[in-house]
Amino acid sequence: MGGSEESGSSQGLENSIVPAAGRSDIDLEKGGETEVVTSGEFLRLDEGKKDLLGQIVDSEKEAYKLYCDYAHYVGFSVRKGKNAYFLGTKNIKAKEFLCSKAGFKEDEPEATRSKLESRTGCKAMVKFQVDENGKWRVSRLVAEHNHELAKPEERHLLRSARSVTAAKMSSVFRTLLDAGIKTTKVSAYLFDEGTGIENVKFSKKEGQELINSRRLTEVEPGDSQSLVNLFKERAAQDTMFFWDIQLDKEGKLTNFFWRDGRSRIDYDCFGDVLIFDTTHRLNKYICSPFLGINNHGQNIMFGAAFLMDEMTDSFVWLFSTFLKSMNDRPPITIFTNQDEAMDKASEMVFSTTHHHFCMWHISKNAPSQVHNFNSDKELKGLFNKCMQQCDSEIEFEEKWRNMLVKGRLESHEWLRYLYENRQKWSTAFNKDNFDLGIKSTQRTGINSNVLNVVPNTSSLTKCFLQVEKLLHGWRQNEANEDFNCNQSMPTCAIKHSPILRHASQVYTHKIYKLFEREFLDGLGGLCFEEFPCGGTLYQFKMKMHDDGLKEWIVNLDTLSMEVECSCKKFQSMGILCLHALKAYSLKNISRIPDKYIMKRWTKEARKRIYNLRQNGTSQQEHMEPDSVYLNHVSRYCYDLAMRTQQYAGARKILLNALETAERNIDTFFSEQCSAYGNSDKRLKKSRKENNAGNQFHQDESAPSMFHSSINSMLPQYWSLDDESMPQSHNF
Repeated sequence: MGGSEESGSSQGLENSIVPAAGRSDIDLEKGGETEVVTSGEFLRLDEGKKDLLGQIVDSEKEAYKLYCDYAHYVGFSVRKGKNAYFLGTKNIKAKEFLCSKAGFKEDEPEATRSKLESRTGCKAMVKFQVDENGKWRVSRLVAEHNHELAKPEERHLLRSARSVTAAKMSSVFRTLLDAGIKTTKVSAYLFDEGTGIENVKFSKKEGQELINSRRLTEVEPGDSQSLVNLFKERAAQDTMFFWDIQLDKEGKLTNFFWRDGRSRIDYDCFGDVLIFDTTHRLNKYICSPFLGINNHGQNIMFGAAFLMDEMTDSFVWLFSTFLKSMNDRPPITIFTNQDEAMDKASEMVFSTTHHHFCMWHISKNAPSQVHNFNSDKELKGLFNKCMQQCDSEIEFEEKWRNMLVKGRLESHEWLRYLYENRQKWSTAFNKDNFDLGIKSTQRTGINSNVLNVVPNTSSLTKCFLQVEKLLHGWRQNEANEDFNCNQSMPTCAIKHSPILRHASQVYTHKIYKLFEREFLDGLGGLCFEEFPCGGTLYQFKMKMHDDGLKEWIVNLDTLSMEVECSCKKFQSMGILCLHALKAYSLKNISRIPDKYIMKRWTKEARKRIYNLRQNGTSQQEHMEPDSVYLNHVSRYCYDLAMRTQQYAGARKILLNALETAERNIDTFFSEQCSAYGNSDKRLKKSRKENNAGNQFHQDESAPSMFHSSINSMLPQYWSLDDESMPQSHNF
């Protein structure tokens, strides 16, 4: 498998179709000889020898496929253009195929403005001339595009590349599986090698679902040892896969935790808010995922656990293990169920993290804890206001006191516990806490969508595979959204609004729509009073037109563009509120200031997350600890390896870069050793002269001091006194 990229049969279009080098608009209609190459031969040509121009095929279908294959390799989708006919006949004389982004759509009715806009007026195209014998020859090629092309890992999503039916795809999978090939080998071959799903042009999600469904039937119900064996298998396939187990006093396996390498990278990008859920029960275990939200507002998983019980010790072990797997970087906020043992463990392990209770669980438990909760509508209304409708702590205290008096609940134990932890569930106490606007662990829908389909008598291995299947689906959905964001733009509700246009360029489609709704609500729903505060400072008092009771205060500095609103939406969610946007609009500010564009909501959320280069005058002051540095570089290299593994050209770039880095590092250490040798010679010469002249007594500490200074410049596991200095070697 490892050498499959070298075989000509598996290289596909990457080694056959290349854009015309140095030419963006090539026309053979005006003359020039070309070598006749059939479609089949064309697809087998080595990289760089031939390109699309001048190729000859036998039919319109073959012509369309030829350009689609070229487009799939380059990274764009195709649509059919106009025909030219022989005079007096319906026989095609010439035909054009265009980039799918060619031209522009006419203005559409308001009802369709939510449709994504993908046209950019791209001029890329190919023109085929048809001779009297029915041969189709490429006579003109425009190769330049005016838009971003699809990345290699996204090209299978291009509409014109989806040519293999699901039935045929299923047949390929089943043939390999029925031949006795293990499911892991089928997955590795089709997903990870150069002939992967992306190259055979059907959805990876469809293939993964088929493999997973087949694999589930192969795994026999087993005990915890079979799960450990699965962990070991995954760790062998994924070098960043992390797993751990907890043993009881008798040495038996009790609690399990795992996460894969992608989850580690996801946590680097979106680990600011963590959702921990323990609602799904197996026969003996609790399936507990660690969840988060990506830049599209979708679910992502940072890891999962099987817990035997809900004791404090188990949660302490699990939270500590999770932190260890994430390089001891805690989240800003964690959401959990209302559970005292979990609460205590969270306080112990996540000591610097804001801890929030899930509002859904509180509301669900209230009727069983307070006997007249459902029957007394006024009591229920006061309770709900205390949860998320109080704008200040003073207002909360007033509503809470009224609720206790109304229901004669002053001595109620459950309500007393809630009150003691009010900062963990009432919005009045955590408006400044960053929580992505989440109020409930149930927003993830994990239980109703997938995990509940696993019977509570299922084995651990089957549940593990179900969680993997869920995870693959989520990641495919994320890839689809990334692709859509790169290939299209949302239609702005106000066509000529510069701030909406700016937002559509930086935010993902889902977040843009949230931003647009805030902007429109502020534009049409708010009335205001303006109070100049001197210079460039202004204050606004704002109210909704249909609700004159609630008021928000907005402070704005038009020089620095700093804005602050009493609703605190930006502090809690990372998106400017309608009140702040209204103030910007009133002062003709047409662009979102950079300080108010949170990267985790943008299209660029996954880019440049490593920051390997430190800024500063002293390198030693900014040196990371060894363990942090090793994890940092390992994640970086792992991410690059995952992105390049399916493409021979990308692999070559990465390996060349590593070899260059190795040579530079060898040179660095050679220079360090040379500097040490010259200094040592000068020191010995100086001693010899001093001894001969009897000028001073030799300081025996000098050599050790010099060794110490040199050693401080090297990693701790190298020393000048041993034989472990780095040696030159090749990959």
